[in-house]
Amino acid sequence: MPSVTTGAHVVNKNLTYLGVSGDGDSASIGIGQLIHAIRRNINMVYIVENNGVYGLTKGQYSATADMGSKKKKGSTNETQPIDLCAMAVNLGCSFVARSFSGSKKQLSAIIKAALSHKGFALIDVISPCVTFNNNDESLRSYGYVKDNSAELHSVDYIPHFSPLEQVEIPAGAFKDITLHDGSTVRLETISEDHDPSDAVAALTALHEADVAKKHVMGLLYFDANRPALHEDLNLIDTALCELGEEDLRPSPEALEKVVASLRG
Repeated sequence: MPSVTTGAHVVNKNLTYLGVSGDGDSASIGIGQLIHAIRRNINMVYIVENNGVYGLTKGQYSATADMGSKKKKGSTNETQPIDLCAMAVNLGCSFVARSFSGSKKQLSAIIKAALSHKGFALIDVISPCVTFNNNDESLRSYGYVKDNSAELHSVDYIPHFSPLEQVEIPAGAFKDITLHDGSTVRLETISEDHDPSDAVAALTALHEADVAKKHVMGLLYFDANRPALHEDLNLIDTALCELGEEDLRPSPEALEKVVASLRG
């Protein structure tokens, strides 16, 4: 999917690109494509439905399964997992968040904010598999995640066109992060120490949650200043697929100048 999106985005940067994948593809067979999409900072939202198992092929562990977790049937997983959020932060991903399929308000706000972000936005959604991986011993069962999730902050999304007086201000301290289109992500502080602009803080939060066998939720890292792929390539406003032959083919005079400049 990321490779197809790369080609489509370069041809037409004006479309909205939204990808939904699983942890099996994203952390295994498709991880090479995902890595390059992140490092190129393609302007797209990539949602991972992360449950730690391959549900379609009867529930073997995926590359994100927690070490020591156990399914209803089979042996305990002893393989070190891949944390997609930590990987994304280390690759310089400009928007990294994690949420839970049972946290409707937080997840909805994160998705809206990601759609307003300029660049690659990775959202890792812990999505328990009720068929193969929902026993109490699993770190990705619905009950375990619900009882062992550590929120960095509650999240609200404020469209840039909303009148300020209609915005509900949350109780307590909060921080506003302005996205490139003028919309706002509002973080109501629960963990006062977390700074979403600090990559080291994001990695520390992920590591501490892993040691405590918890799932850290919220906007982990955000960088509004990193250029997106279409900016690096200096793409024109008109979609390449809409350009005519007269726009794409250089004139004989221009071509002759190029040839002349290459002559010794």
